Amino acid sequence: MTGERAECARAESSRQAVRGRLAPSPTGALHLGNARSFMLAWLSARSRGGTLVMRMEDLDHPKNKAGAAEAALLDLRWLGFDWDEGPDVGGPRAPYVQSARKELYARALERLREAGLVYPCVCTRRDVEAGQSAPHEGEVLFYDGTCRGRFADYDAARRALPEGRLPAWRFRVGQSAPVSFDDGFCGRFTQDVASASGDFVLAREPQGAGYMLAAVVDDAAMGVTEVLRGDDLLEATPRQLLVYRALGLTPPSFTHVPLVVGEDGKRLAKRHGDTRIASLRESGVPPERVMGLLAWWCGWADRGEELGLRDLLPRYDPGALPRAPAVFDCAAKEILGMVR
Repeated sequence: MTGERAECARAESSRQAVRGRLAPSPTGALHLGNARSFMLAWLSARSRGGTLVMRMEDLDHPKNKAGAAEAALLDLRWLGFDWDEGPDVGGPRAPYVQSARKELYARALERLREAGLVYPCVCTRRDVEAGQSAPHEGEVLFYDGTCRGRFADYDAARRALPEGRLPAWRFRVGQSAPVSFDDGFCGRFTQDVASASGDFVLAREPQGAGYMLAAVVDDAAMGVTEVLRGDDLLEATPRQLLVYRALGLTPPSFTHVPLVVGEDGKRLAKRHGDTRIASLRESGVPPERVMGLLAWWCGWADRGEELGLRDLLPRYDPGALPRAPAVFDCAAKEILGMVR
């Protein structure tokens, strides 16, 4: 094999091996924090010739906003993102919208039910909170197993609830469930799920459609090899790994990066100003200025430098990523022209 052919073979092998994903949720408008996490996920895959999958995670129905899914794709395209498979381009692992994939989740839930690894639960969040000391903000609620073994089947649990309410499905963790994994940014992370959260909610519908189950089933079915997301989901990962293990699926690698926060140290919200990508676009801010800000937060660009997403490929250096959260402060607002 010639050197040129060998190089092409290596490139093709890398492309086949690396499959990243972008997974927005249509619960609201895309903002700078979302864009930064997606930028890092895109660069991680593209820098190694990988494939990118776009998946719309639209299962959180009460919070879904009309038109938000289409708006998220528009915002990402405007910023320079592309993907190889997705709801707007198709692909061999379609459908790429979670609400159209419920049959897969139902089958997975049935496997877990037959294995005795899930049970119906009628406890509300208020019930769970009452069963422990008052949690601090951001803390995972601990479930004490009130409904474990309480009902003969799902129908019996449903009869115990008022009309219109449905039981949830909880994953049976067991007595002790220490889970360890090597995070691409945070390093070795270990959590005893039994003591951290106890049995956790896997689905809130009879047929099994909930984030904890859907994300596992979809990442496996779509061949995703790496997941890069915000570190607010770091502590949820051991629970997901238990689900992978229970279903006999191979998990992807995980990388959890710091969020973008306001000057008060809390994740971006309306109180921090309008950080929506759509708002920036409509106000005439160039996409290169937005990407330059995101790159500056990562330590890859000078303050005020304007760059396209592909301009960042040769600069991509995950080792230079700051350990602290990025802060949307006066400097960031000045870069975007939000301070006159």
